[in-house]
Amino acid sequence: MVLAAGVGKRFAVLLCADDSEYVKKMHGGYFGVFVKMLAEEGEKWDVYRVAAGEFPDEGEICNYDGFVITGSCSDAHSNEDWICNLLKLLHKLDSLKKRVLGICFGHQILGRAIGGKVGRATSGWDIGVRSVHLSSDSSKLFSISRTTTLSIIEFHQDEVLELPEKAQVIAWSNKTGIEMFKYEDHIMGIQGHPEYTKDILSHLIDRLQSRNLIKESVAEKARRAHDEASEPDREAWKKLCIDFLKGCERKKREIDDL
Repeated sequence: MVLAAGVGKRFAVLLCADDSEYVKKMHGGYFGVFVKMLAEEGEKWDVYRVAAGEFPDEGEICNYDGFVITGSCSDAHSNEDWICNLLKLLHKLDSLKKRVLGICFGHQILGRAIGGKVGRATSGWDIGVRSVHLSSDSSKLFSISRTTTLSIIEFHQDEVLELPEKAQVIAWSNKTGIEMFKYEDHIMGIQGHPEYTKDILSHLIDRLQSRNLIKESVAEKARRAHDEASEPDREAWKKLCIDFLKGCERKKREIDDL
């Protein structure tokens, strides 16, 4: 018997940022960006705009096979009401062993939720395409080729500074010590943006500068680096993320195909 891809599976995106007009027009919002990267035939994907106070209730949580936490302009180390409520939700998901993938802010808030320390990066803003070094264990965790580095788009000024002993650092860069971590079998954080294209990065630089969230000098340096950089390894990151979110069912398909 061959199990059809994604039959009956349900996932939710916990949206932690406002959509820009550009991303809404070109990609259907950030929810659309994540669905395009991660969704497979037969699956159902929902969105909860948690930054606006929209959360799944306890009964809904059990209906999902996995959750994705997006980036945000907010600080994962702040105590805004919605961030405190998100931490409560993450503690619940952890207790239920639900698979949770965190991206950028999502990576940081997951680090905080499991008992780590999050704060401003000592090296300042990281904006652009950066090479990330993968640990030797990563090839055992994911069905990607045995590569030692992957390029990814970065856009952050905060980072995970410390993790509890049970967490495993599985990637780092020359700018950020914890680029990626795994906690038990159900939580994973990625500091970079596997979902971003260079055009999204370019428009995000303009957007944050117009809102005075980054200085002009930082924006100009980022634009120069953007123009010189190649596209990131998006397909490899896509595969890695899907392997994590749907690892159990993918293994089942492989067995059924034998």
